[in-house]
Amino acid sequence: MANTEQPQRNASEEGRVIFNLPDNAPQHVHSITLVRHGRTAYNAAHRLQGQIDIPLDEVGQWQIKQTAQALRELYVERYHGQRKQLVICSDLGRAVDTAHAFADPLGLSVHPEARVRERNFGEWEGISVEELRERYPEDFRLWAEHRGGEMKYGAEAKEAVGARGVEALQDWGSKAGDDTDLYVFSHGAWISQTLQTLLGLDKIEADFAGILSMRNAHWARLIPMVQSGSIRWRLMDYNHGPAIADTEYWEHPQL
Repeated sequence: MANTEQPQRNASEEGRVIFNLPDNAPQHVHSITLVRHGRTAYNAAHRLQGQIDIPLDEVGQWQIKQTAQALRELYVERYHGQRKQLVICSDLGRAVDTAHAFADPLGLSVHPEARVRERNFGEWEGISVEELRERYPEDFRLWAEHRGGEMKYGAEAKEAVGARGVEALQDWGSKAGDDTDLYVFSHGAWISQTLQTLLGLDKIEADFAGILSMRNAHWARLIPMVQSGSIRWRLMDYNHGPAIADTEYWEHPQL
């Protein structure tokens, strides 16, 4: 019978987040790949999306096809069926579509997961960066400096985003074994704040300014290291994209 006991988070050891495992250590996946969704009209207009369910625009639809193909070539096809894939995503449509672009050609199920939804930006959602600067000059400056200017408008705390993100990775990362790679399709702020919590960077700099948000349809990869019965996740790659993403065509493809 499978062991359903979940690893417990321990953030006390030198500020790092590790997973304390019981003596009969549960299984864990071989790697975790975090993928940001493709571009939306709000991204192009520099509007805060947060948890508004904005669909991908035409460029975003093209971007996710390039990224899906690159992910399959790099991490799936080269292993000739020796590795399995477990796919979860935010329940917002832009992330769901990005996940399906990768999963559908492989015949994989996609599991929506509310804990990997984007950060809630409260009353600021849907407003452009330029308008925020004009309407709330002091609070905008504090937000831009990672000093919490958005919090009085009902934004979700970065600590809460990181905590639910790590919880989701801990949960899903223990649902399969070393023959399986976990793919998580999510959002820019969620990925940044979850990684900083997972890696313990929030214990070094509490403002969560240590990692920039990834570009649309780019990814990060984590690999585990087992230390005395505990799993420590290490960042192997960040803001990786298809080769074409390093050209002007990424934002202006000839569609």
